[in-house]
Amino acid sequence: MPNRLINETSPYLLQHANNPVDWYPWGQEALDRAKAEDLPILLSVGYSACHWCHVMERESFENPETAAIMNERFVSIKVDREERPDIDSIYMSAVQAMTGHGGWPMTVFLTPDGKPFYGGTYFPPDDRGGTPAFPKVLTALSEAYRNDRENVVKTTEQLIERMELMGSANAGNSSPLTEDVLHQAFRRIAGDFDDRHGGVGIQPKFPQPMTYEFLLRYHLRTQNAEALDMVELTLERMANGGIYDQIGGGFHRYSTDTYWLVPHFEKMLYDNALLVQLYLHAYQVTGKPMYRRIVEETLAYVTREMTSPEGGFYSAQDADSEGVEGKFFVWMPQEIQGVLGDDDAEVVGRYYGVTPHGNFEGRNILHVALDAATLAADEGLTADEFSRLIDRAKQKLLDVRSRRVAPQRDDKVLTSWNGMMLRAFAEAGAILGRPEYVKVAEQNAKFLLDSMVKDGRVLRTYKATTDETGATGALGEAKLNGYLEDYAFLIDGLLALHEASFGQRWLTEAIRLGHHMVDLFWDDATGLFYDTGRDHETLVVRPRDFSDNAIPSGSSMASGVLLRLSVITGELGFREKAEAGLRSVRDVMTSYPTGSGHWLGDLDFLLSSPKEVVVVGPRWDEKTEALFREVYRHHMPNRVFLGVDPSASGESGTDIPLLQDRVTLGGQPTAYVCENYVCNLPVTDPKELAKQLAE
Repeated sequence: MPNRLINETSPYLLQHANNPVDWYPWGQEALDRAKAEDLPILLSVGYSACHWCHVMERESFENPETAAIMNERFVSIKVDREERPDIDSIYMSAVQAMTGHGGWPMTVFLTPDGKPFYGGTYFPPDDRGGTPAFPKVLTALSEAYRNDRENVVKTTEQLIERMELMGSANAGNSSPLTEDVLHQAFRRIAGDFDDRHGGVGIQPKFPQPMTYEFLLRYHLRTQNAEALDMVELTLERMANGGIYDQIGGGFHRYSTDTYWLVPHFEKMLYDNALLVQLYLHAYQVTGKPMYRRIVEETLAYVTREMTSPEGGFYSAQDADSEGVEGKFFVWMPQEIQGVLGDDDAEVVGRYYGVTPHGNFEGRNILHVALDAATLAADEGLTADEFSRLIDRAKQKLLDVRSRRVAPQRDDKVLTSWNGMMLRAFAEAGAILGRPEYVKVAEQNAKFLLDSMVKDGRVLRTYKATTDETGATGALGEAKLNGYLEDYAFLIDGLLALHEASFGQRWLTEAIRLGHHMVDLFWDDATGLFYDTGRDHETLVVRPRDFSDNAIPSGSSMASGVLLRLSVITGELGFREKAEAGLRSVRDVMTSYPTGSGHWLGDLDFLLSSPKEVVVVGPRWDEKTEALFREVYRHHMPNRVFLGVDPSASGESGTDIPLLQDRVTLGGQPTAYVCENYVCNLPVTDPKELAKQLAE
């Protein structure tokens, strides 16, 4: 018989809807019952693509004996961390304070008023490797709550105090924000860099795109060749490794080894969005075709497998299929031979490192094992012939793979993650000259603004309806108040789409949302942004996660978009709040730069004199396009770019200071470049624009 989770929309919660555990979603009903019956709360947090979450479900939550203990002694609450990042952030900080580490599944024991007194991550069903069996943990903590209440209360008070301190960082730090912060951060990253295989540290290795975005900026600021070398080595090794899906495109979550070979096979929307942006920027800096190819293949994957009919982007794909991690993605040599024939299979096998014994549980994770030029010469093929052979083989293998049992897809739509991919498509369309990418971005933006914003309030999550046959319907449900990250990433995506399309709606909405974001999330008393709005439910602490981890923190992204909005609107209050955020993490940027990559980018912008570029002309006119290409020819992270299309109805933008008095000269598309309160003469010649941008 289904439990209460059957009425939820989260795929992760629905996966647990038929457990024998009497699960509650997070909400007042569960909290009220815990208080009424004086029962501790067992909070379990995970997400749909989490491998060990599935393991713990099979081992413990589907076990009738374990479920009976949970049902008798606890009020059990299941949370999707992607829907409720506030709950995840609060209790993850508690687990980290208690154990020194965190991760998912996360298991936290709370008093009825939501205060944590014990926590951990995965608990096995029996004693294993020094970790006690889950049933033992349940029994011991239930008895501690009943019989040792004084110590439980003392523990909660200590944890809450520590959690509040963790969220405050260095609020009010008066140390100067200077270029030396960037230099210190670079030196620390360089000291931890793996100069043989790329990446930071040994293993496991995460992509950490914000770190490499900062290194690109640092290279542009200082002309430091080492910074660019670090970016290029990492991007090339990732693109050639098993962390990249060589057949279908897109990146897996992380590499379990130091070589980028064996991934954790889940695919997350946010990883791919941020990596598309990074490879795009590296392509702008270097012009290397490989980076463009990775962008195009990844966006093809997102379009093919991760885009809803309404235009939203789905959240994730699981690591497992048929109960086996990675099964969908790996190959036996005979399978490849059966698809390609002996001759092509021999070449493809050499290129992708295929062997009879395999490199992952007897099967093969495809990775680029040999240099293409060397292998082509060895096979007597020209570079073009070899490229065509590989492209044909990849398409054939993809066609066959698509008939396998696919990993489960988490088809909820999250505003913040969609904002990231919105920017990726918009930027790719602009940089690569691919209007079809801009159209995908426009469809996504329309969906987000029409379906994910209600009465002016951004919502967090959307799930399309399905009928009894499993078919997706036209209507869906958007719910949960959006967090700081939802506003900030959506603004970021809308600004990128305005740049790519000149659409005035996207710019107008970005500015409106910027004001709303400040109103909801800025706290005058502390001078900081918080992750939850002032209209949010009251939790044990008001969360403020300032670390740039898998994605930029809401605070760092808010600072970044406010810096740009300040230039666009002339509102100094935006800049002041962004600078306050940067001051609060000044010491973190120097001591932990790999957890501050986006903050460092914000600081680079703050310390620069950003160019203000406006192009006026019909967006898809050939002469406008020539000016447009000059703006995107090089990576210029410290610039603001706006467009006005006089041919579009209602596209005036005259209430925006940066667009006032911007008209075409002699009826020709015209570009304006300003910097430091000084403007160059308007130009209609792309070569003259290039000179102004290079100054």
